[in-house]
Amino acid sequence: MKKIFFYIAVLIALNSTAQSTITLQADKGQDIINKNIYGHFAEHLGHCIYGGFYIGDNNKKIPNKDGIRLDVVEALKKLKVPVLRWPGGCFADTYHWKDGIGPKDKRPSMLNVWWGNVKEDNSFGTNEFLNMCELLGAEPYLSGNIGSGSPQELSDWVKYTNHPNGSSPMPELRSQNGRPNPWKVKYWGIGNEAWGCGGNMRPEYYANIYRQYVTFMSDGGNRLFRIASGANGGDYNWTEVLMRDIPLNMIDAVGVHHYSVIDWNKKSSATLFSEEEYYTTMQRALQMEELVTRHSAVMDKYDPKKKIAIAVDEWGGWYDVEPGTNPGFLFQQNTMRDAIIAGTTLNIFNNHCDRVRMANLAQIINVLQSVILTNEEKILLTPTYHVMEMYNVHQDATLLPISVTSADYKMGKEKIKAISASASKDKNGITHISLVNIDANAAQEVSINVNGANYQSVTGRILSSDKLQNYNSFENPEKIKPGVYNSATLSGNSLKMKLPPFSVVVLELK
Repeated sequence: MKKIFFYIAVLIALNSTAQSTITLQADKGQDIINKNIYGHFAEHLGHCIYGGFYIGDNNKKIPNKDGIRLDVVEALKKLKVPVLRWPGGCFADTYHWKDGIGPKDKRPSMLNVWWGNVKEDNSFGTNEFLNMCELLGAEPYLSGNIGSGSPQELSDWVKYTNHPNGSSPMPELRSQNGRPNPWKVKYWGIGNEAWGCGGNMRPEYYANIYRQYVTFMSDGGNRLFRIASGANGGDYNWTEVLMRDIPLNMIDAVGVHHYSVIDWNKKSSATLFSEEEYYTTMQRALQMEELVTRHSAVMDKYDPKKKIAIAVDEWGGWYDVEPGTNPGFLFQQNTMRDAIIAGTTLNIFNNHCDRVRMANLAQIINVLQSVILTNEEKILLTPTYHVMEMYNVHQDATLLPISVTSADYKMGKEKIKAISASASKDKNGITHISLVNIDANAAQEVSINVNGANYQSVTGRILSSDKLQNYNSFENPEKIKPGVYNSATLSGNSLKMKLPPFSVVVLELK
């Protein structure tokens, strides 16, 4: 009988710990991980802007500067947000920027037909957004309206934000609104989802429209980075047509959008999900690898030197809204599942940084896979926030090639790789390795073999929890937060560690 129990114990141990190996080429780094891969997205949607960033000029309850919440600003500074996309999203192609400038009591209102059919009073507009970006230390990324706007309207917006004072009527208008000096906005999106809510265009038509609008975007001496409205996930023909029909000197990036959605008609709960639903969500998230690989292959035919970037300017998990909230506001909680999505997706972007040079998580506050949730004066940081904070060591670092031989995470007859990883060396010569164990049940024994470097010390941080469905609430805002990881051992050119189920670890090697 004792032998039977012994064999059962051995079987349980074997099934609960899997083996994976990684090879790190520490001396083969070439490509830079553009910090803009760690960008964000803010749309006029739900409480992302109003009640998120912006609480109005007369709020005495919450510390603010010109209506911008200072606790949000401080949290995002720690995140090192490099770039922030605004005003949409679908909202962008119904937004007319001149309605959002000048005295607030004279700004016309509009109906937000995309998100909840609520009144938009335009109290948060161009000046407010660009001044907020200066507070954050983030580059602004403006999405131009080509769905219901005109080339003149977009041309005027560029002049208003970028041209020197006195050069034309638009800078004079900017001066009248309290801003003599230009903001020098570099990043410009030419419409949003032109294949869908941005106009239901065919790629050939959009390519022509793109060329028309870009022609009239006078940069005022500031080099613009022009981002084409990209494909809906795996529509590789869209990218093919854009690369074929738009001269390379007129375009700087092609967008790609992809959400980790179980089923658009039945997205499932953000918190009350099963392991099967988690597994399907991760299958969708891991499709990002194929998307960026295949879109890049299309672009390589026309741009073999990779001058044109991929901008994954919308990505993240998308679930049913929280019970009792406005369905059009897309408010959802953020669990350890979202931390795993964030870690694996950022590893994919890092490993494809030769072509992926911008990405924007959707969305930054109170909408979809947010990094911050607010409720009046309360604020909390989500598991996704903590992953992006842990990973910001990769920003502008040199990618180190890494190969992973991973154990499988199985669900029925299906399987995915349990381990996701990426590595980089920063300007001070410090190496960072980010690892994710996707498996919801089994810990992972991981061996890392290092070629081309000798390390003397290893430290680490970990984000984990005892339940996949756990999240931070306003009642318990620090239930999930990074901790010290001291389970990695360094011996010569070999690292060994054990990753708990559904965990994210970032190692620092010196």
